[in-house]
Amino acid sequence: MIRKYVFGHPFETEAVVEEIAPSEGVPAYGEIKTDGEFVFSYKMDADDIVYGLGESNRGINKRGYRYVSNCTDEPNHTESKYSLYGAHNFIIIFGKETFGLFLDYPGIMEFDIGYTRQDELKVRCGDADLDFYVIDGESPYDIVKQFRKIIGVSYIPPKFAFGFGQSRWGYKTADDFRNVVKEYRDNHIPMDMLYMDIDYMDHYMDFTVNEEEFPDFKAFVDEMKAQKIHLVPIIDAGVKVEDGYDVYEEGKEKGYFCKREDGSDFVAEVWPGWTHFPDMLNPDAREWFGEKYKRLTDQGIDGFWNDMNEPAIFSTPEGVARLKEYLKEFMEETEEAPGFRLGDMVRSLANSPKDYRNFYHNVGGRLVRHDKVHNLYGFNMTRAAGEAFQKIAPGKRILMFSRSSYIGMHRYGGIWMGDNHSWWSHILLNLKMLPSLNMCGFLYTGADLGGFNGDTTRELLLRWLALGVFTPLMRNHAALGTREQECFRFEHVEDFRHVIGVRYRLLPYLYSEYMKAALGNDMLFKPLAFEFPEDKMALQVEDQLLLGNEIMIAPVYTQNAKGRYVYLPEEMKLIKFLPDGSIYEETLEKGHHYVEIALNEVVLFIRRGKKIPVAEPAECVEDIRTDTIEMLGYPEGEYKLYDDDGVSTVTEPAEKF
Repeated sequence: MIRKYVFGHPFETEAVVEEIAPSEGVPAYGEIKTDGEFVFSYKMDADDIVYGLGESNRGINKRGYRYVSNCTDEPNHTESKYSLYGAHNFIIIFGKETFGLFLDYPGIMEFDIGYTRQDELKVRCGDADLDFYVIDGESPYDIVKQFRKIIGVSYIPPKFAFGFGQSRWGYKTADDFRNVVKEYRDNHIPMDMLYMDIDYMDHYMDFTVNEEEFPDFKAFVDEMKAQKIHLVPIIDAGVKVEDGYDVYEEGKEKGYFCKREDGSDFVAEVWPGWTHFPDMLNPDAREWFGEKYKRLTDQGIDGFWNDMNEPAIFSTPEGVARLKEYLKEFMEETEEAPGFRLGDMVRSLANSPKDYRNFYHNVGGRLVRHDKVHNLYGFNMTRAAGEAFQKIAPGKRILMFSRSSYIGMHRYGGIWMGDNHSWWSHILLNLKMLPSLNMCGFLYTGADLGGFNGDTTRELLLRWLALGVFTPLMRNHAALGTREQECFRFEHVEDFRHVIGVRYRLLPYLYSEYMKAALGNDMLFKPLAFEFPEDKMALQVEDQLLLGNEIMIAPVYTQNAKGRYVYLPEEMKLIKFLPDGSIYEETLEKGHHYVEIALNEVVLFIRRGKKIPVAEPAECVEDIRTDTIEMLGYPEGEYKLYDDDGVSTVTEPAEKF
């Protein structure tokens, strides 16, 4: 059962699509105070578990730390960080009382979950204007399904988007892209997508192409498609301030950019230099921006990724002026050491709270200060694209995923987990985010395999790929200046061919389970505790996940490991995809086991009484032959395979599954 309590005058975020009448009285759980700010307090039992918060730091069980919903351009995902790119205010308390909470509030919100006091959950935000949803259910899994139903069906990408993709910030010329494709194809490493980071654009201007490097872009797109490669360009939030650039001139003429309080267009520095931010909360501006994607779809592009849409800010004229004033004062005091303030002043130029308080959105003719609705920007940028695609390519699926998000954006696109590092700990962080994101509707997701920042190693990349085999978004991506980490650059390339090849062998199953989860308002990845809530050991396991209804995954995430311990909450079949193409099977009893896992092996576990479809290897999604599918697992099991053309919009009723 879901109850909705309305406090003050909430901003309509459109996260919830099902009409729920407000309830009278007060929520049955915790205490609420609304004097000047909103505070929800709840006394936790010693064994209570707290799930949720989507894209956030640390474990699947969120208890014991502080989390702040504040979409942030944060490239260093260390354990000390409170905020990442998404704001997903949904939690489940599981223990002496079991209930879910969704706090629909678009500004900064803090979740203190046993951080200040181990036994206290406290949620607070600056204004007591929000919709507060309380969900009662039989279990955390039941609560998730109820929540997913009221926020709408998850985004469904085209089938090719389940293939492997290669990306790197630094591919600049057509030959850069051609060489990557040639190496993958010559080495017979499967690949379906090649991503285009900011360098494909003309001076980083949205919806443009560098004509010197791509004189006939449509012909280049067609050339790639002839090799069964889909190009996926990036689109950033900031529009370059430059006379003669028609997107800038149109937006300025129509008043579609965010404003300062005095009515002038807000200016911020991002990749192109000085930019304006399109007002994504203005439906007219959103429609105008979304229509611009047609410039690239008309040239054959059928996938995009939206970036820098927190929105990220390098600096503003106001911030630079503050720094100059400080430096002027500092230069007059040349004999004094600057201390730490000089560095702090420089660092404060980026993503400054002062700057977020200095611009406004036009919402129904009313000016709304950005920091009050900050977490909705990335959501509505991706919504602009998603709504436009329905007109640009009716009845067709377009790949779309974003960096920043709020609950509700899951209806328009997926997300990737942002600018991670080539750290072993980030494999584990990747794994732990998966069920939390699924709880909030984000099914199409994955991390930059091998790590975006820093220098990867062969071992790290292979282990990360072995997890990426199972994530809907499977992309190798790295930053400018880091070690080149395309799979063909390492010795024994056959190991990479095999590991990525396993993805294509499992793709019929992975696609089928994704579609069932999306259309059935379900999860693709679940903690073991969701299926085995009475198993005390399963409640504690955070480095293994259930995927779909048939398998469990347990990736290796430590350096130099020859294998790992796993816990089986029931009898399961151990499956190893061996580098010679064969498959090893062994039935293991319930309990703890040490499993040896070589660098060139992919391991999964099939649950008791179940089976999964496995195809023959292929080098692209289009070449996977359904007539080669064989069933793997328990002979008595049954499996209902979902398949379709992979392109057409899907509207199957959820009850079909």
